[in-house]
Amino acid sequence: MSASFISNNNNEKESDNSDTVVRYSSRGMSEDSECELLRKFSTDGNADGDVFFEGFDPRTSGDSATGLLVSSGGDVESLREKEREQWDKKIDYILSMVGFAVDLANVWRFPYLCYKNGGGIFLIPYTIFLLLAGIPLFFMELGLGQFNKQGPVTIWKICPLFKGIGYAMMLITLYVMFYYTCIIAWSVYFIARSLTSFLPWTCCGNAWNTANCREQLGNITTNPICDERRNASLLNSTFVQPNLTREVDETDIFKHTPASEFYYREVLHVHESRGIDDLGVPRWELAICLFFVVFLLFAVIARGVRTSGKVVWVTATMPYIVLFILMIRAVTLPGATLGIQYYLSPNITRLGDVEVWTDAATQIFYSLGVGFGVHMTFASYNRFDNNIRFDAIVTSLINCCTSFLSGFMIFSVLGYMAVKNNVDIDKVATDGPGLVFVVYPEVISQIPGAPFWSFVFFVMLLTLGIDSAMGAMEALVTGISDDIMFVKKHRIFFVAGLNIFVYFLAFLNITNGGIYILTLLDTHSAGTSLLFCVFLESTVVAWVYGVDRFSGDIEQMLGYIPNVLWRVCWKFISPAFLLFIVIMSIANYSSMEYGSYKFPSWADTVGWLIAGSSMILVPCVAIYKLSVLPGNFKQKLALSVSPEQDHKSIIEGRLTVKQSQLKHWTAI
Repeated sequence: MSASFISNNNNEKESDNSDTVVRYSSRGMSEDSECELLRKFSTDGNADGDVFFEGFDPRTSGDSATGLLVSSGGDVESLREKEREQWDKKIDYILSMVGFAVDLANVWRFPYLCYKNGGGIFLIPYTIFLLLAGIPLFFMELGLGQFNKQGPVTIWKICPLFKGIGYAMMLITLYVMFYYTCIIAWSVYFIARSLTSFLPWTCCGNAWNTANCREQLGNITTNPICDERRNASLLNSTFVQPNLTREVDETDIFKHTPASEFYYREVLHVHESRGIDDLGVPRWELAICLFFVVFLLFAVIARGVRTSGKVVWVTATMPYIVLFILMIRAVTLPGATLGIQYYLSPNITRLGDVEVWTDAATQIFYSLGVGFGVHMTFASYNRFDNNIRFDAIVTSLINCCTSFLSGFMIFSVLGYMAVKNNVDIDKVATDGPGLVFVVYPEVISQIPGAPFWSFVFFVMLLTLGIDSAMGAMEALVTGISDDIMFVKKHRIFFVAGLNIFVYFLAFLNITNGGIYILTLLDTHSAGTSLLFCVFLESTVVAWVYGVDRFSGDIEQMLGYIPNVLWRVCWKFISPAFLLFIVIMSIANYSSMEYGSYKFPSWADTVGWLIAGSSMILVPCVAIYKLSVLPGNFKQKLALSVSPEQDHKSIIEGRLTVKQSQLKHWTAI
């Protein structure tokens, strides 16, 4: 027998034929009085089994009965032990949110998009999409998680027909972990190789360099530092001389720099693979770095958010300390002003270009990290009355400001690179891994104290990446453990097994041809499929569950109904925004390429199968839900789109299905 405590009265109990329903609130009660009431009910003759207490109004007490599962006669300690875990402090939660949202893309993606799409003018569509779609979606996910106290799978008890959205999010997140951990492992490898007095990617002539290696970009002269080392080396050993007379390849100016050849030939060994169908064996050096990353994730996640909430004090704040140090160093370099000028120079004519608006919308969506279930997960560990509107606004602004400020650091060093090598800045401006693993290392190698700056930079990348991976892993663990009680009871073993699974599957990405697998996963695992899931999520919450009912949930938590602008964004603007991105992502899709390598057609097919494997879960779970619910098809459908807590009342005819009423669909 179960009992549900939902109320505004201090101590009122009522019963029906089968279940005992107690309306309960801890308002104005001391902790001892509250526990005495719980003891009294748990030993009551009407409650002969487990009792579930769900405090509906915990705003009034720091120690409410929210989410307590106790047995008859249980003591106070058992009540406390079986509460849903909560953050120790609000700042732990905020730092975790910021740590997840601010990731590698803030450094390697936004600055280039700003430069590419009209400089400062790009901030106009970017800000519009942030205010009308990005922050409302963020707010929505936080509201779902905090009100329902559930992870991204079981949260769909609000509309069981669409529980497949939660499973799809989990599968997408798992796919991303397969390759994102490898990118973090590259950072660990660069950190290890920076622990030297002379960076290995400073000069040509190493075992991994080709005869085409060239130490300067704009002419055929070599680096004076390398000349000195080369002369010393020639006295003692055979040294591979670089090609000092070859023509400059204007199509890829970094193609044969020492940093480029170090990344592609020493780190990735991509030259030993003919393509995606020729992977080779895993690189043992990267396997060790990957193990370090996965073990770190296990150590942080195994004990829950109270542990990870302390770790983010380091991992979420360190990138800002490092970014500030690197920015000061970067803006003092020769040519920094030129780089910043290119970064921000406004080109107002670009506002009429659809590509600018598409890039802005896509960047906002991926930058905030909606759709992975992480925001719901983190919010589910909050106090019921936590101000999620404030959290959504502050976290979004911190994330976007970080992207903007990182552009000053990136384009300062690109300006220095252009001036030093006498080339145009558009020859050195790039984005993605090429920026942080080729261009930036190349710049660092030419700055006094290069090993120190290299170490600092890659530590920043490590902390940026590990924060996001921690959030994704916590979402996976919470999503599955909330759905399967056995997993919740054996969390540590499940986390260990999940990390081992991710570790060995990620081996595909650290082979000689692993970069092709990584590119395939990066293109398809969280592309159209993620957009599809978030579009469904926003549409179902706003239209099927109902924006009025969701606003009521927010009112119970915060004490007020969100104003009409929020509700209009949830019901109209956010779904339209997501539909626009989905359509544009499909319309702009082209066959995969990596540099000059074009993927075979079967690889594109595999990529779409990976994307489809998550999307197909939505209709499959919907069909399953319809098949197991009682009644004829009309009754099944009515139950499947109604919150599970209303099912009994609907079956008994005591409650009308809201979706059958016109006002449900027209409400704002």
